[in-house]
Amino acid sequence: MAERDQAPQPRARLDVWLWRARVVKTRALAAKLVKSGHVRVNGAREKSPGRGLIVGDTLTIALDSAVRVLEVIAFGARRGPAEEAQGLYRQLQPPISTAPQQSP
Repeated sequence: MAERDQAPQPRARLDVWLWRARVVKTRALAAKLVKSGHVRVNGAREKSPGRGLIVGDTLTIALDSAVRVLEVIAFGARRGPAEEAQGLYRQLQPPISTAPQQSP
């Protein structure tokens, strides 16, 4: 009975959230990133761009030049400016560079 009293948590599609948070430039690139297995949600590899995110989910995103670990703290209604996009997440650790190190 207690389950019925609880309102469902708001959700956002993973690909849309990545695009609105400005992690990638286009929604199509966000979907491709997810389908190729470069995104983990709460530690589990995700391959469905339509997966529903909730506030508090932790994303580990392997990009070309870095790995980012972000906590979802909000959903955006649009893809706004960078300052607005940064309000959608909390960075849990500095980006880890995946670029090869060059010797001096």
